[in-house]
Amino acid sequence: MNTIKQLFRISVLAAGFAVAFSAGAQTVLKFSHTDQQQGARQAGAQIFAKKVAEYTNNRYKVNVFCCSQLGNDPKNIEQLVAGGIDFTVSATGSYAPHLDSLNLTMLPFLFDSYEQGWKFYDTSAWLKAQFDKAPAKGFRFLATWEAGFRSMTTKDVLNSPADAKGKKLRTFPNEMMRWLLEDVGFGVQIMPLPEVYLAIQQGVVAGQENPVDTIYSNKFYEVAPHVTLTKHVYSPIPLAISEKTWQKLSPEDQKAITRAAQEAADWNRAKVKEDEEGQLAEMAKKGAKINSPNLTPFRDAVKPTYERAKAKWGADVDAVLAEAASIRKALPVKK
Repeated sequence: MNTIKQLFRISVLAAGFAVAFSAGAQTVLKFSHTDQQQGARQAGAQIFAKKVAEYTNNRYKVNVFCCSQLGNDPKNIEQLVAGGIDFTVSATGSYAPHLDSLNLTMLPFLFDSYEQGWKFYDTSAWLKAQFDKAPAKGFRFLATWEAGFRSMTTKDVLNSPADAKGKKLRTFPNEMMRWLLEDVGFGVQIMPLPEVYLAIQQGVVAGQENPVDTIYSNKFYEVAPHVTLTKHVYSPIPLAISEKTWQKLSPEDQKAITRAAQEAADWNRAKVKEDEEGQLAEMAKKGAKINSPNLTPFRDAVKPTYERAKAKWGADVDAVLAEAASIRKALPVKK
C-alpha cells in the first residue's frame, strides 16, 4: 500500500511540474546580426529583446546573436526567408537581392542630415510601396533602425576621386554601391564584414566603407587610419522579421513585437546620431586622421551612377529623387 501511495504522490508531483512548466514555457526567437558587441546595433537588439519579453508577458524570448555568429548579412537574410532565424537588421541595400528596387535607397548623396533621412524612411510613399512587397519575398519590415552615413577608411589619404585610382575598396554586395565606388575610381572587392580588418592589414584591399558606428566598433581605423567623411550614402538598417514567424503570431503578439521594434528604433536612431562626434574624437585620439573633404568632386564623379540607375529603374529613380529633393528643401541643413 505504501508503494501505491508513493507512486500516486509521484504522479501528482509530476503532473504539477508539467503544468508549471507549461505555464512558464517560452517561445525562443533568434535575432542574428553582424555588428560587434560594443556597437549600437547590438545595444538596440538587446533593448528590443527586453521589450518583446515585457510586451508579451515573457511568452517570447529573443536570443541575440551578434558578430556574424550565425552568418553574414546575405546569409542572415537568406535564413530569414527560410525561417531559420526570426529577426535580422541590416542595411536597406542588403535586402536588394530579394527586392531589387531597394537598390535605389543606395543612390549617392540623397540626404545631408539624419533628420532628412528619417523623414524619408518614415513618410516616403515610394518606399512604403517597396516595403509592402517584402512579405511576398519571405520577410517583413518592422521598423527602420539607424547605422548612419557611410564614409571611407583607407590606408592612404583620400582627398578626391583622384586618390582612389588604382586602389581596391571593400564593400558589401550591392549593385548601386558597386557602381558608385567604380565611378569614384575604386576597384571593388566584396567580402564578409568579419574578414575586412585582416584584409586591410594584409594589403588585400586599401580600405573599406561603412557608417562611423561600424568603423568604430570594428576598429577599422587601426589598419586604415584615414577616415574620410564622404557620407556618400545614407545607410539606415531596417529590422525585419521572417514572414514564416510573423504568420505564427497572434494579432496581439504581432502588435507587441512591432511596438518593441519601433521603440528600439527610436532609441537606436538617437544613439547613433548622439555617439558619432564622440566616436570620431576617440578614433582621432587613437591615431586616426579624420578628414572632411570637399565633396563636390565626389558628387561630380558619381553622376554616371544616376544615369545607370535611370537606365535600369526608370521612373522609380525619378520618384526617389523627387521625394528626396522635397525633403531636403523642407529640412535644410544649417550652415
